[in-house]
Amino acid sequence: MRSLDSKDEKKRLRAKREDEKRRRDATIAQQDLDKVFDGDWHGSAGQFLLRWYSHSPHHQRLLLATQDGLVLAAPLRRVSVGREKHLRIVARLPATEATLVDPFSGEFETRMLLIRFQDGSWLRVDTEELRSNLHMYVLRQPLAGS
Repeated sequence: MRSLDSKDEKKRLRAKREDEKRRRDATIAQQDLDKVFDGDWHGSAGQFLLRWYSHSPHHQRLLLATQDGLVLAAPLRRVSVGREKHLRIVARLPATEATLVDPFSGEFETRMLLIRFQDGSWLRVDTEELRSNLHMYVLRQPLAGS
């Protein structure tokens, strides 16, 4: 349908996308979300990150969000083919310890989510797709304090 838009409509849409990208990038920089975690090695996120790869040398994790918390699965060793068959649960984070949040509260379509720990520390998680099922799960959850 965009191909039927007039030049002015296409120009407005392009300007809107560029403005959204600038606002998103500014928010990322302002909140230091371009980092893997909040930077505090003594916080829960830093300690979790130190243990993260001791569970599995594979760089990718499958993250499952449930009402009870978060579950991470990974192959126990490096595999390149059929890694889905080799996934094992490597970590469980109860909801009382950590929650999954969209740092933009749905304002921007990104691949980014945060695992936010009770002490306020966080670990960045990048999904394979924009507005993944995890994003939709997070956006359906009631806001804290609501």
